Amino acid sequence: MVKGDGELPEGMLDLEQYRMAEGETLAELLEQYTAAAHRTDESVAALADLDWSVPLPKTPWSPPETVHWSARRILLHLIRETAQHAGHADIIREALDGASTTAQR
Repeated sequence: MVKGDGELPEGMLDLEQYRMAEGETLAELLEQYTAAAHRTDESVAALADLDWSVPLPKTPWSPPETVHWSARRILLHLIRETAQHAGHADIIREALDGASTTAQR
């Protein structure tokens, strides 16, 4: 959303980013999360309009055509993903029933 170029951000598909690496501490991860939240706040504040449309990056699960989302939809998606995965047993539920709410349309 920040660049608006539809390019896949470096490391986006690296699944290791979702695991706590040996030697990392919870304090460090919370610090990184806080820094990312501040960058998000700054990016949103810099937007002239939440209806600004940007192309989504191409991923292995993307449709063949370029998909555009508004900044508003991207932010709502970010909120949804954070709420879905933070503070509850989503990973356990997915392991039990095999369903992924991320893959739903």
